[in-house]
Amino acid sequence: MNLKRKLLLATLPLALGLSSFVQAETTLKIAEIHPAGYPTVVAMENLGKKLEAATHGEIKSRMFAGGVLGSEKEVIEQTQIGAVQLTRVSLGSVGPVVPATNVFNMPFVFRDIDHMRKVVDGEIGQEILDAITNSDFNMVGLAWMEAGSRSLYTKKPVRKLEDLKGMKIRVIGNPLFIDTLNAMGANGIAMDTGEIFSALQSGVIDGAENNSPTLLEHNHFRAAKYYTQTHHLILPEPLLMSKTTWNKLTPEQQELVRKLAKEAQLEERDLWVAKEKASDEKLKAEGVEFIEVDTKPFYDATAPVREKYGAQFAELIQRIEAVQ
Repeated sequence: MNLKRKLLLATLPLALGLSSFVQAETTLKIAEIHPAGYPTVVAMENLGKKLEAATHGEIKSRMFAGGVLGSEKEVIEQTQIGAVQLTRVSLGSVGPVVPATNVFNMPFVFRDIDHMRKVVDGEIGQEILDAITNSDFNMVGLAWMEAGSRSLYTKKPVRKLEDLKGMKIRVIGNPLFIDTLNAMGANGIAMDTGEIFSALQSGVIDGAENNSPTLLEHNHFRAAKYYTQTHHLILPEPLLMSKTTWNKLTPEQQELVRKLAKEAQLEERDLWVAKEKASDEKLKAEGVEFIEVDTKPFYDATAPVREKYGAQFAELIQRIEAVQ
């Protein structure tokens, strides 16, 4: 074998290695715990497609939906080290590292969905995203995904605040959310989502709180037929990119990602509204009673929670309330 051929063969593994390295750098792994077809999944998939088209294939993407890369906590850890490039997370996961995000976690901090949209679309929403970007979270805040409002679904009807007294209600395992239900007179019970259905059936809990797509898709409506429209929590969810990945993009690519992320924010919002409407219709067809209530007693009852957790955000809360 001549020397030239030997050198060629010797460099092939290196060339192949470099090729796969470049490919890894330009293919964004997008992870989501929600299943295929869910509003956040579709919006992020479309963001990836637009990015590939705009960069003429320089930046590709691949969606990993349905929790195939692990739980939300595991996906966050992978994104922080750059193994995953793009994801949507719940604010409860960000709060311990970026305290400013907790302002959106408080009960009734938003008057309604329209108010929440105006806040996250404006300078306050950008400030919170910037706080994430400038923190030790190692992620870049790009946009806000919508997840509707959370209300109470129970085995017995809750038509007024007093009806909730003593009821065991499942909440996300966050002290703020437990305190919120306790302030309403219920007993807040932290529990994983996967345990709710059997807990409802067996009587371990009397109800839970969430949005209507969750009530429908997890079959909780089969045990809890009353859906009381308290809208006590409205939780926007940040769309985040690994800072490790972000720092490897050119300024032009970063600007493009920001632009497409904002488009994804608006697209997901429309998808969410459609999904929520369809879920409401299916639930009503299944015999779920939607109960409209005066929310003021619920708001008043949770004032101590806002005082306890909101003291450090007093000025920010005033600015949120001032948004018309």
